[in-house]
Amino acid sequence: MELKYLSTFKTIVEEGSFTAAAKKLNYTQSTITFQIDQIQQELSVKLFEKIGRKMVLTSAGKELVPYADEVLKAVDKLHYIDKDVSHCKGELNIGVAETYLCYRLPKVLKAFVNKAPNARLNIRSMNCYEIRDALKEGTLDMGIFYKDVGGIGDSLVLKELEALPVSLIASPVTAEKFSDFTTPNRRYKIPLIINEPDCIFRQIFEEYLRDRSIVLDHTIELGSIETIKGLVQNDVGISFLPKFVIEKELKEGSLKEIKTNVRHNKLTIVCGYHKNKWISPLMQLFSDCLEQI
Repeated sequence: MELKYLSTFKTIVEEGSFTAAAKKLNYTQSTITFQIDQIQQELSVKLFEKIGRKMVLTSAGKELVPYADEVLKAVDKLHYIDKDVSHCKGELNIGVAETYLCYRLPKVLKAFVNKAPNARLNIRSMNCYEIRDALKEGTLDMGIFYKDVGGIGDSLVLKELEALPVSLIASPVTAEKFSDFTTPNRRYKIPLIINEPDCIFRQIFEEYLRDRSIVLDHTIELGSIETIKGLVQNDVGISFLPKFVIEKELKEGSLKEIKTNVRHNKLTIVCGYHKNKWISPLMQLFSDCLEQI
């Protein structure tokens, strides 16, 4: 059996479909189908079955998953025998919380690429819940996310990187007009401009508002921190963001902090991986590069 066929099988499992696996591997659909047919013929089992419009693993397919993982992991280890990491052509899959990826990680990524120029670094911007779950499922090698999402369990190994303060911010005009966010039972005709509902700092602030019975007019939900900052700077609303993404604007005076009594006013960023994961030289290198943060 060719190893690339097992790799294709694993990719289908990780991506959830033949089509998604073909796209990731840059294969045609027919190539994916051929490789799976070869495995099925060699093992005399059916690995997938069609239920509705979806291809799902059979019981035999589920049994093959850990064996495929073990074989591919062993092969991955062989790639590092007597090799300097600078010559390594291995692959590293990392999920990172978007805000941290944009504002804190570029120097780390640059250092990694300089030290392992031949490695393939796959970076995915994901929300923290997705990263946590992907690490548990083994579909990511490493993840950088806010520990505050909870639900970590005992299957992940975590390394704390830093504690990051979060702040309620507004333009100078808005901050002067809506300055009291500590007194309970208040209603303000101004929107909260923030990320999607799964955003951990949004959840922290919304819980604070509920506890204080502070009601805002509505919520403007956006995916871009830069867009959120731009709207806040132009007096459209307020936001609650990690302080490291607004340091420049606070220094310039285009944004101002508004005092709150949020108890959970710091986020703990961690680098995690599954406890059963083999720590490859590339994983170790990336972990070492994180030390410069």
